[in-house]
Amino acid sequence: MALGSLTVASRNVILPGYDQPQAATITVDVETGKIIDIQHEYLPVNPSGREDTKVRRIDAGDYFILPGLVDAHVHLNEPGRTDWEGFWTGTRAAVSGGITTVVDMPLNSIPPTTTVENLSLKRRTASGQCWTDVAFWGGVIPGNQPDLKPLVAAGVKGFKCFLIESGVEEFPCVSEDDLHGHMKELKDEPTVLLFHAELETPSSTSDLSHDSPDPTVYETFLNSRPEDMEVNAIKLITRLQEEYKSLRCHIVHLSASSALPIIQAARRRGLKLTVETCFHYLCLSSSNLLNCRPEFKCCPPIRDRSNRDSLWKALIDGDIDFVVSDHSPCVTELKKLDEGDIMAAWGGINSLGLGLSLLWTEGKTRNVGITQIISWLSEKTAEHAGLSASKGQLKVGLDGDLVIWDPNAEFKARQVSKELLHFKNKLSAYEGMTLRGVVQKTFLRGQLVYDQARNGFDELDPLGKLL
Repeated sequence: MALGSLTVASRNVILPGYDQPQAATITVDVETGKIIDIQHEYLPVNPSGREDTKVRRIDAGDYFILPGLVDAHVHLNEPGRTDWEGFWTGTRAAVSGGITTVVDMPLNSIPPTTTVENLSLKRRTASGQCWTDVAFWGGVIPGNQPDLKPLVAAGVKGFKCFLIESGVEEFPCVSEDDLHGHMKELKDEPTVLLFHAELETPSSTSDLSHDSPDPTVYETFLNSRPEDMEVNAIKLITRLQEEYKSLRCHIVHLSASSALPIIQAARRRGLKLTVETCFHYLCLSSSNLLNCRPEFKCCPPIRDRSNRDSLWKALIDGDIDFVVSDHSPCVTELKKLDEGDIMAAWGGINSLGLGLSLLWTEGKTRNVGITQIISWLSEKTAEHAGLSASKGQLKVGLDGDLVIWDPNAEFKARQVSKELLHFKNKLSAYEGMTLRGVVQKTFLRGQLVYDQARNGFDELDPLGKLL
């Protein structure tokens, strides 16, 4: 039976090539899931007379129509650590915030995505559980060079590695010697190598001895991961790139603005280097973080207000390419909330579903408009993950992933609360904040997968595909 079509009209649609929202009417063929027509005018679509059950029409009025967001840095942790997060809960959280595609990191699931066999296990586990489309990053660890090309052929979007211990034993970090082998293997492949860019050196570790010994003080943790660790790592990465120039390299979750001159210089030399930062580095600062509050711990750490301002400038100037969540959850016990022990707590911030509102709320204080935000959260992230042929923009021929969004609404009860969080472990560094911008409906390939008006998911089904 044919699925029919979806037509949505609004006075405020984010279309490629425009720096302001435009009036437009978009039609999606739900059978193929593709956008088949865009009229560059607002055509009220409320039907007169009898409704055709195969044609869904929505008049969004002044609400904004956005392309589905692409979060290219998410830890869903299944299988193996499903009590931390899973495909069902993680993708529900994502779609509630207008995300229609996530790219899953190779850790902290057990086993990690470092072989084709492990990728196949993850895909089998995810099947039927996903409310968004899901793509996968592979992992680079010592000794898995022979697995890399088969993983590329199996569809991973690129590879993640650590230059410092990851925190889980099944995903060890790589040395410079290891990287030569991996980069030789990947240099002629259509892929990208992602780096957790922190590198311990004698100068960086020496700072640990004179810091406050109190593990509940945020400054203790901050001083244990100084900016030099990121600077040293990015120096190594760009030096390696000089030898393997055909391979694009990418810095995940940049927090240290002092590394930006190295990045700028590398790009001037023609190196293929891209960079992301995260919502928490753009919306929080260490000067406002309380002691005994491990929910703010992440690696690299949240730094001071001046650093945050420099990251914003770099993002606006294009030195940072886009923004991701790095949703890195764990069970509540691992956050050491009762002890307030920041040093011993798991490092990671839960934020799936909040990113658009976070960036919109903070961006408005910096005169950043919604078209720029959508570029950072959708178009650029889709390009990074090799998904531009189907995701990231409202364009004829691309997937009909779209979001109806109210930019003026505030979160219920004016604040972020546990009741609003759809991810599994409902602990967030943003709890209590007042955020603006609420997703009303999310469509995946023209089909409704989230409806704020009816408790989010009532009578809906997970329609996500594995990409």
